[in-house]
Amino acid sequence: MQSVSAAAALVAPAPRAYHDDPSVLAFYHDLVEPFGSVVDEELLRNGANVFHRDIADTLLDDEEIRDLDADLVIVTHALPDVHPFTAVASHMNMRLGGKATSFAISEQGLAAPFTALRVMSGFQRSARSRRAVIAVLEQTTMPTHHPLVHDGEPLVDSGALLVFGGDQGLRVDAVESAESVASATERIREIAAADPGGTLVVVGPWDTWADLDGTAEVRRVEAGSYCTSVWLDLARNWRNWQENHTTVVLCDVEPRTGRAHLAALKFR
Repeated sequence: MQSVSAAAALVAPAPRAYHDDPSVLAFYHDLVEPFGSVVDEELLRNGANVFHRDIADTLLDDEEIRDLDADLVIVTHALPDVHPFTAVASHMNMRLGGKATSFAISEQGLAAPFTALRVMSGFQRSARSRRAVIAVLEQTTMPTHHPLVHDGEPLVDSGALLVFGGDQGLRVDAVESAESVASATERIREIAAADPGGTLVVVGPWDTWADLDGTAEVRRVEAGSYCTSVWLDLARNWRNWQENHTTVVLCDVEPRTGRAHLAALKFR
C-alpha cells in the first residue's frame, strides 16, 4: 500500500460565463422532465458554470502534481457536471502520462470518495498500482432546484486531488460505513483506543457528532461543501498531520440518509 505523497486543493475558482448551448439544454430537458422536474435556465445563467474539467485542470497544474505519471486515476463526485459530455477521468489520464486505468465513481453521494479508497486499495494490494490519483470534484451549477445546493448553507465549487505513491506516511488502513453517527462514533472510539494520544478525527459539516470522551483530537470541517469537505482538509494538511499524528480518521455523514462513512489512515 502506498502513502499520500502529494495533494492539491481548490475552492471557489473563477466563474465562467453562461454558454447557451441548445444541445446541452435539450439534454437537461430529456434527463429531468420524465421524472417531474423542471429545467430552470435562470439557475444556469446565474450559476458559476465551472466544469469538472476546469477544476481538474487547475488541480493538475499544481507544481507538485503537473509532472507526475499515474497508473490509476479515479474521479469522484456527488453532484453532476454542468457540462455532461466530458470524460474527465480520461482527460486526467492523458495529462498524467496516458497509461493509467481511469474511471469515475458517482451516484453514491458523498460516499463516492470513500468507495474510491476501497477500489484503490484493491489495486495496490494486488500490485496493479504503484501511483494512484483520486480526484474529488464538486461544481454547484444545477439546471433544476437541488436542496443541497439551493437550500441551507450555500455550497461553493471545489476540488481535492490526492496522490498515493509514497513509501512512508499516511496509508489507507480501513474504509467502513455505518448506519448512523452513533454507530460510527463507537467505531471511531475503537480505532482511537488502539492509538491513544496519536489519533486525529476529522469530521464533516453534515451532522453533530457524538462526544468522543477525549479519546482523540477532533477537527470539524467548515460548512460550504458537500462531497469535498474532509478531502479538502486532507489535501491541505496531510504533511502536518502525518508529522503530529499516527492515525487520521476521516468521517462524513450523507445528509439525505444519515449513513456515515469513515476512512482510517495510519502512519507506516
